[in-house]
Amino acid sequence: MEQCSILYVKPACQKESQTRVLRTLGFRVDESEDLPTNDVFAEYHVVLVRAKSDYVLPMVAARLRAKPRFGRRLLIALVPESVSEQTKREAVVSGFDQAMSEHCAARDLAATILRLLRPYPEYRCMLSPSGRRKAA
Repeated sequence: MEQCSILYVKPACQKESQTRVLRTLGFRVDESEDLPTNDVFAEYHVVLVRAKSDYVLPMVAARLRAKPRFGRRLLIALVPESVSEQTKREAVVSGFDQAMSEHCAARDLAATILRLLRPYPEYRCMLSPSGRRKAA
């Protein structure tokens, strides 16, 4: 079984992210400022998209889901607080598996990822936590 991998697509202006904590929890996280080429998506279990407030989330979801070999990979949107609940619902209906606040805790994000991956046996993966001590 391979390590759970996440592609984190975020705009260059965004500095804070949950990547450090996700890596500590055992995920392999790669960051990108733009959407990569089609072949790159096959390496990841989860694609996280940190959206700016002017993103049209249904269009982003449709473009990503239409990519070759994207399959049933998890697609999660991290949206600003200013985005309405209706826009979040539209994103989910259009292809995102979940739309969450960009300020959510990394542990909540990890729990959501693991819960959403559970039904898909082809995307089963393991976590290899770092920095944890063994129990006595």
